[in-house]
Amino acid sequence: MIDLTMERIIGKVSTCYAQWAHARNEKVGGAMGRKIGFAIAGTGMIARVHARAVQAIGARLVAVCSRQLSRAEAFAAEFGCAAYADLTAMLALPEVDILLIATPSGAHCEAAVAAARAGKHVLCEKPLEVTLERVDAMIAAHREAGTALGCTFQIRYTPALEPLRAALREGRFGRITSAGVYIPWWRADAYYHDSAWHGTQALDGGGALMNQGIHMIDILCDLLPPIEEVCGMTAAIGHTGLEVEDVACAALRFKGGALGIIHGSTATWPGYPKRLEISGTRGTAVFLDDRLTVFDFAEPRPDDQRIVSTGVAPACGAADPTAAMTDDLHAACFRDFVQAVETRTPFRIDGVSARRSVATILAIYESAKTGKTVRIED
Repeated sequence: MIDLTMERIIGKVSTCYAQWAHARNEKVGGAMGRKIGFAIAGTGMIARVHARAVQAIGARLVAVCSRQLSRAEAFAAEFGCAAYADLTAMLALPEVDILLIATPSGAHCEAAVAAARAGKHVLCEKPLEVTLERVDAMIAAHREAGTALGCTFQIRYTPALEPLRAALREGRFGRITSAGVYIPWWRADAYYHDSAWHGTQALDGGGALMNQGIHMIDILCDLLPPIEEVCGMTAAIGHTGLEVEDVACAALRFKGGALGIIHGSTATWPGYPKRLEISGTRGTAVFLDDRLTVFDFAEPRPDDQRIVSTGVAPACGAADPTAAMTDDLHAACFRDFVQAVETRTPFRIDGVSARRSVATILAIYESAKTGKTVRIED
């Protein structure tokens, strides 16, 4: 009799534990019970890249939302998911663990905050937002909700950057003296005129820097000490009817004293590969588009020159926006975010990390407007 009672108790405890574990797994992403579920806000070009990345990592695309239901339905038919015109209704779906935000840049905040209030994690297309006030509102909402907020800076996952990161960690450059990023790209007039939001201050938040150059500025912020001061100039020269810049140049001062340059353009025909240069007292490296073309050090190692690529860089995105949207790098970013959500560990491109590039660009805009050097505060 006692044994039977104990069996019942143990059975009840086991059932309760199983129910608790299932609820916990559902909350953190369903890692043990089902495929993690994504939803997408937005149906534009980048939303399709996000949908393919979800498929590539073996996750489930549950739903898509657009203010125009017909657009959502067409997207849903293409990718095999549900269509919504109401974001709140989509976020109420229990199968949705992560919201991918692929709306115009200046409309990210509302969706991100709504997702946090619904208990959903967010992976947001770059830039996180177009003002620091809106970025900070997103960060605060997810911090309060205990949900993860990340940004899609897929260039960070380029394999050729790993030897560069390692060399920086190991101090092979000596003291860093200078660094710069160059984005000499081209966008035809149709890129701006055929879009309701490209080139607008409210929704694009900026031009050659905030939309195109931000990926390389993010790399600069990720690899090097914080940028403390900027002095910039911007102009709209190569296109008509823009509210934002199509060329920008800025001088930088990093913490520790190194100097730097940012040059971004969508008015450089026919468009050339993006470039990162880092130099120090003991070494120099050049990252050209997706490869290392210079990797020279005062104390060379046998593998150094095997790392260097001598081929012609593909100039991804230099003239064609779709060429920059590499599915494999997006998939690597998404996979990393899912792992962070499931293990409840920090994501490498969280809200605070993604904020730095926005802060840098906005400081350049302020400098260009005032004609003064601008300090960047944390």
